[in-house]
Amino acid sequence: RSVNIVAFGNERDGFSEDSQQPSLIWSYLRRSALISQIDSSLSASHAGNQVFTEYQACVFGNVRLVVHDCPVWDIFDSDWYTSYRLIGGADIIVIKYSVNDKTSFQELKNSYVPMVKKALKHCSVIISAIGARKNGVPCTCPLCTSDRRSCVTTSEGVQLAKELGATYLELHTLNDFYIQKYFGGVLEYFMIQCLNQKSSEKMKKRKKMQKCHRVQPPQLEQPEKMPILKGEASHYNADLHNLLCCCQCADVAFYPKDLSMVVEAHKIILCSVSHLFMLLFGVKSLSDTHDASIVQLAQSLFAVEAGDPFPSSPRGVPPCVLPVRVVVKDSVFCSCLPDILHFIYSGAFQWEQLEEDIKKKLKDPDKTEHVLEKVKCILKTPGKQNTVKDCKSHQIKWLNNISLRLFFNTPVLADVIFKIQGATVPAHRAVLVARCKVMAAMFNGNYLEANSILVPVYGVSKDTFLSFLEYLYTDSCCPASILQAMSLLICAEMYQVMRLQHICELYIITQLQSMPSRELASTSLSIVSLLKKAKFHNSDCLSTWLLHFIATNYLIFSQKPEFQELSVEERNFVEMHRWPSNLYLKQLADYRNYIHSQKCHCTVM
Repeated sequence: RSVNIVAFGNERDGFSEDSQQPSLIWSYLRRSALISQIDSSLSASHAGNQVFTEYQACVFGNVRLVVHDCPVWDIFDSDWYTSYRLIGGADIIVIKYSVNDKTSFQELKNSYVPMVKKALKHCSVIISAIGARKNGVPCTCPLCTSDRRSCVTTSEGVQLAKELGATYLELHTLNDFYIQKYFGGVLEYFMIQCLNQKSSEKMKKRKKMQKCHRVQPPQLEQPEKMPILKGEASHYNADLHNLLCCCQCADVAFYPKDLSMVVEAHKIILCSVSHLFMLLFGVKSLSDTHDASIVQLAQSLFAVEAGDPFPSSPRGVPPCVLPVRVVVKDSVFCSCLPDILHFIYSGAFQWEQLEEDIKKKLKDPDKTEHVLEKVKCILKTPGKQNTVKDCKSHQIKWLNNISLRLFFNTPVLADVIFKIQGATVPAHRAVLVARCKVMAAMFNGNYLEANSILVPVYGVSKDTFLSFLEYLYTDSCCPASILQAMSLLICAEMYQVMRLQHICELYIITQLQSMPSRELASTSLSIVSLLKKAKFHNSDCLSTWLLHFIATNYLIFSQKPEFQELSVEERNFVEMHRWPSNLYLKQLADYRNYIHSQKCHCTVM
């Protein structure tokens, strides 16, 4: 019995001063208690240069251990035949590199790993990243930008291990713990696995010779892999930012005192991030506001034209009127208002970008600080002190799904009412237009709904429509069942909200995959009906997945009455991809007949 190990690479970085430090392989062989009778020899290339060191020893008492340690990769360039032979005969391959030598690692990854993969056979691979990173703590100095890339990161090593199907180790130093316990433990595990595999193969060959004349039971193949559905990334903040850029459904117009410019915005967005705007637009009254600084700032900074600057809140739905005119008393603040609104509509978390934009516009540190302080006061949480640290530690209020959730299904600031199944659902045109292209066309085109407060909705239940609106406001949804998810999917397809459609598809797939076979056989839920609806509403990914699901669970669905509702094309697809296959069932029947005829015990059944 023998184990062949081949080690490639150099554990020393190019700047290492300790060139006499023993190699990882020699240190392990010399220190391990399991290794005995070590003998070594050098091998040279045609040019006379040392290529590798060969060690021969005994491990586990009587197992022959042969190790080829190649410290340089030049063997692949100078003697491909030898390198190919070494890799082909190896049971275990060890690839070493220094974490502080990024250049050698890149050469290894780009030039030599593809060669190793070509020659690689069925053997275990260990990738050893050796050394402590000299710049493990990243430097924030701009002059040190290049130094950040001088080390090989853990993620780069792990990615290389994934490419080779290897085990990844990090050895911070070549001491007894890392060599004997860590590296040695893994290496000895693979040696034991290798010996077990070789013994198992010998036993299999022996049994195969003994049973070559015996009829074997049929092998059940694995079912086909189900199609993978990928989720769509959220574009919630981008939708709201685009709303500001296109100025659709704007219901607020900010003016300077000289009326030289106008900046349009939306009450619902401003009120969702600022208690000051809630006070300004009547969502909150003066008695509801317990922070005097907010009241003072609102009175000193803004004035609502044509009436009381702080009107009482009309809790009903306001009629479609011209935008509310708000005069900005501070001319410097007003000049920066477009940048401030872009900051708010983008999610109110790019504070450094806002600082930079205002500095460029005003070119005056005092004025810049003056404007930024007012922004902090507008966006701060009532009752909390306002500091620069607050902005960077996210103490200011963000524009996000939690902010707009406060106004979901409430008449506050609502400017449209949906009538559905005899009930009314208040909503806000700005949110609907920003999040749904169909509603944007409906409220801004030559349609009746563009000038109507009351909008009827047909073909959808109230609960489903509320779930749909909740997604538009919060960017999330939680269906209570597969049927509700399918209803929501249909509503999403009706209004062309593709991300919500994908979320519903993933929910349905996840629920069906987690359903045990016994529950799947007894459930009253019609999978074929889901398939028909998915096809009718252009959910191609879900319909394809459901066909594969029916085929994979063929023995369950073929016994259900709904199976007969499949079209000829669908039936042919299911029969072609069914599991278990007809061939396997026929082979199993033949094997059973053979077992019964031989009066033997069936090893399968």
